[in-house]
Amino acid sequence: MNRNIFFLAVLILHFLICGTAQAIVRYTVTDLGILGGIQSEATGINASGQVVGSGITTITYPYPEHAFLYSGSKMNDLGTLGGTRSQGCGINNSGQVVGWAYTTGDTMHAFLYNGSTMNDLGTLGGTYSWATDINDSGQIVGSNGYAFLYDGSTMKDLGTLGGTGSIANGINESGQVVGYSDTTSGTIHAFLYSGSTLNDIGTLGGTTSQAYGINASGQVVGYSYPTTTGYVRHAFLYSGSTMTDLGTLGGQYSYAWGINDSGQVVGEAYTTGDAAIHAFLYSGSTMTDLNTMIDPNSGWILTDASAINDAGQIAGKGMNSRYQNHAFLLTPVPEPSTFTLLGISIVGLLAYSWRKRQ
Repeated sequence: MNRNIFFLAVLILHFLICGTAQAIVRYTVTDLGILGGIQSEATGINASGQVVGSGITTITYPYPEHAFLYSGSKMNDLGTLGGTRSQGCGINNSGQVVGWAYTTGDTMHAFLYNGSTMNDLGTLGGTYSWATDINDSGQIVGSNGYAFLYDGSTMKDLGTLGGTGSIANGINESGQVVGYSDTTSGTIHAFLYSGSTLNDIGTLGGTTSQAYGINASGQVVGYSYPTTTGYVRHAFLYSGSTMTDLGTLGGQYSYAWGINDSGQVVGEAYTTGDAAIHAFLYSGSTMTDLNTMIDPNSGWILTDASAINDAGQIAGKGMNSRYQNHAFLLTPVPEPSTFTLLGISIVGLLAYSWRKRQ
């Protein structure tokens, strides 16, 4: 091998190594924009990467917010039920959206958006209701002071854990529902509804727990007080019959909002000294600050991750480079290909061979 070939090999090696180093950036960030106002936030995502949430529609007080559906590259205003405000909370793989909206009398009602129309789901008999999640069968969960399950025509009261109220926050494809409820002792506990029974899944040791997400395997996420003293809150993962403390990013508080079928968990947590709130990804057994997994020159500070799909895409909110609070979508960056790694190995061997000959 002559000297020119060697230097060419070194140049190729440098290119491949630098390209591989970029894999440290695990996600690209997409700013989902606004609805004409000053801020937006994302609350749900489906398998296709469609995102729902809410955004402020004007820059003047009282800053009304409307539910949005982000699909492709556009944020679409879903409107209201005649009132001034609405919020999108959940979306299924058919693109059906649920949430809450004000009616003409500015009363909050649960809604189902089915492509072009926002439909009022009514209540369980009270004056207000809100919907939080929907599965691919069209089953909807929410609350009007009592957790409900809506099957397309009937809103079923799921009851409580013995107390005076309950809220349902998530549902999987099997119809299992999670949320939280007052108990007979006056505390609040997370529940898992499966079949016909509301089951108390306990706490991390303290008096309170709340559940927000569930995956196809029945794994549940939320947060709980880890001790009976103070108000420290930690994210948890409930799997089987065990509630695991997911820890924090160095501070006292963390909250888990979403989980995918691979068991990856997202949420928000305080950093060391409770100096800031950052979005996190919990995967395997490690909680990682999502701000360390994006381009450090992007200008973003990711403050909350609310949902994750099975492709690993994450929806949430944060502050962009213009210091505006916007909804974001994180998309995983592909790992280095086998071809790239093989190329590095080949160039390295060629360089070693040349050195030996010299």
